[in-house]
Order: sequence, then C-alpha cells, then structure tokens
Amino acid sequence: MSENVIPNCPECEAFETPPMVHRRAFIRMLGERTAGVAALGALAGSAATLRADTAKKDTPAKPATPAESLVKELFADMSAEQKQKAVRAWDDGSGKGRIPTRMGMYNSAVGPAIGKVYNKQQTELIDRIVKALCSGDDGFRQISRKGTWDGSHAFDNCGATIFGDPSKGQFAFLFTGHHLTIRCDGNSEPGAAFGGPMYYGHSPNGYSDKNVFNFQTKSVLAVFDALNEDQRKKAIVAGSPGEQAGSLKYKKPPEKNPGVAYTELTSDQQQLVEKAMRTILSPYRKEDAEEVMQIIKAIGGMEKIHLAFYEDSKMADGQRWHFWRLEGPGFVWNFRVLPHVHTFVYISSKLA
Repeated sequence: MSENVIPNCPECEAFETPPMVHRRAFIRMLGERTAGVAALGALAGSAATLRADTAKKDTPAKPATPAESLVKELFADMSAEQKQKAVRAWDDGSGKGRIPTRMGMYNSAVGPAIGKVYNKQQTELIDRIVKALCSGDDGFRQISRKGTWDGSHAFDNCGATIFGDPSKGQFAFLFTGHHLTIRCDGNSEPGAAFGGPMYYGHSPNGYSDKNVFNFQTKSVLAVFDALNEDQRKKAIVAGSPGEQAGSLKYKKPPEKNPGVAYTELTSDQQQLVEKAMRTILSPYRKEDAEEVMQIIKAIGGMEKIHLAFYEDSKMADGQRWHFWRLEGPGFVWNFRVLPHVHTFVYISSKLA
C-alpha cells in the first residue's frame, strides 16, 4: 500500500505539497497562562448557535450518528481483502524521525481511491461519515467544494483510510483528496483538535465569490479594516509565512508571534476577531469546534492569539494580502488566499 508522497497541486506549479507534519515541529513550550475565559466562553456559546443557524431550516430534527460510530460500522462490514487495502497499523509510517501516516497533511488520496476499495453500500456509509464531520449541509458544501471535491472531481477518487482497530481501541479515520485532509479518531490523539493537522483549500482565487471559503477571508479582512494606523503597522508582515512544516512551527519564548495581538485591540475589534474565529470553524461539527475552544482556553485564552496579514513583494497581482494567519501557543491557522486557497491548521494543547 503506497500513497503519493509528494502529491501534485495542478493549479499551482510552484507549490510543494507539505510533508507529513511532525508534532515535535509544531508544538513548543506553551506561554504563560493568562485570563481570557470570558471572551472564550462567549465564543464557545456562539459557535453552537452558528452551526444551528447554518443548517437547513427544513431539515428534520433527528439524533445524529457520531462519525466515530459510523467508522466502527464501516470497519465491521469490511472484508479481509478490503482491510488489507484500506486499513493500516496505528503507528504506520513512524520511526526514524518520521511521524505516523495518520498524522500527515495530504493534497491527494492516501492509499487507493474509495471507488477501488469499497462497495456501494460502504461508499454511502463513508459519505455519511464525512457529512457527520461537517456542520450540516452548508459545512458539507464547503468541505466538498460544492460536491466537486475540487481536483479530485468525484467522491470516489478521494481516499478513506482507517488506522488501528476501531473495534478494540485507538483508531483514526483519515479522509483525503485534492486540497483536503480531515479525520476523526474518538479522541485517540489526546489534546489535538480535529485529531491532528488539517488541510483544506479550493482552486478559485481566494478573493473570488466562486471560492467556497471566500466568506472566511471576508470575515478576517473585516478585522483589518477596523484597525487604526498603528495597529495596522503591527498587523502587516512582509514576505510570506510559507506552507511547509518549518514555516508552521510555533514560536518559542522569547520569540514573539507575528502580527497584532488580541490584547492590543479594542473591545469592538476583539469581537470581530471572535467572529472570525467562529467563521473559520463554521464548516466543522460542533464537537470539533468546542474542542478548539477548550484548547484555546488551555493555552491562555484569546489573549494569546495574534493576527497577521502578509504582503508578498514577490507577487505582482496588486492584491493586498496573499496570506492571513491566526497564531498563538499551540495554535496555527495559516490561510493562503492567492493564487488560490491553501489552508494549514494544527491546534494542540499537548506538549511533544
């Protein structure tokens, strides 16, 4: 069983797909804990409200089956031959300084495509698993890029791989495709939001209404538009944060995070940051959004978060920002707007 170790992004020739990201490269010493519970509590409560609002009004109310339960159902229905193709050991790929395959970020299917492994009934079950990881129909529309799966062009061309044994203990379900890495693991990976590093994107220009994540950029740009001159000087960072593992490392004290700090903002501006946080979390299920909130609280609250906008002088397209980035101890949300959206996320309260 092999996967494309350096998957290709067809719309961006200069892009080098990120390697599997090592937890030790991401997590560094957490900063000194501070208050911030009040703002965080309001944010957590609003996240649930947002998900309720984004769901279809005419969707019948019924108990949702957790994604993890559906993964166990899928595993139990797989034949020995299917498991040989699509089930891997929990620590697959680890050793000699490498992280397990389950903890990577990928830009194409890991292992064989769904259509080459699973039967129709199992494929429908995988579809239910992915939908269970999203916040209703709107969330699924964004994650699936309006059902196109972006460069994958079809759900059957994506990958669905299970690590470990869901019937006995720790496990992870990894769903991968073009511009997409999402997972669930029943908290088998303690302290890691979304079960580990996450990657999402979409091929259209990030400023275009055709990009399904354009609403996220608009929400973050609203924060910049509300900044005064001095705050903008701090928020603007020259160059590019990059997209590889090395550029996504958390800063080690006394290094400072780039951009303007949440604590340097007015109350109204802080509310806009909190709104942006809710917005970028809105495609995902309530459980994952709440875990992010809990981790933010554990790392010191919103007071530890910085927001940066990157001016890339090497680009000649005339656009203001090619990247925006939310960053704090144990928290990186790195969003590339141009030439199309690539977003790398890793949030964890656990020291490595």
